[in-house]
Amino acid sequence: MYDFALFFSFVFFAPMALTRAQIESIAHLARLELEPAEIPVYQESLSRIIDLVGELDRADTAGVAPMAHPLPGLSQRLRSDVVTEQDAHELYQASAPQVAAGLYLVPKVIE
Repeated sequence: MYDFALFFSFVFFAPMALTRAQIESIAHLARLELEPAEIPVYQESLSRIIDLVGELDRADTAGVAPMAHPLPGLSQRLRSDVVTEQDAHELYQASAPQVAAGLYLVPKVIE
């Protein structure tokens, strides 16, 4: 099991500047092709995001109870669960290239 608290306390106590190699690694993992001129822009913006997360992590939240709803004591008004429109799937699927059993057929994209 990973100790993320140890990692985040180490990473976020000082402003962090990502290196060019780290940006290239992130881009590779995200399957992004970055131009050399774009790397400094990403370096700056991602470093600022990580610094902001570090600031949020340092905020004193002792004694703050977790919220399940932004307005405690109120419940969300829900509409009644009734059908409000007619079934028009045949109309919508009329222009689809391939349909079977009321479902859209699409090419396989994951091998």
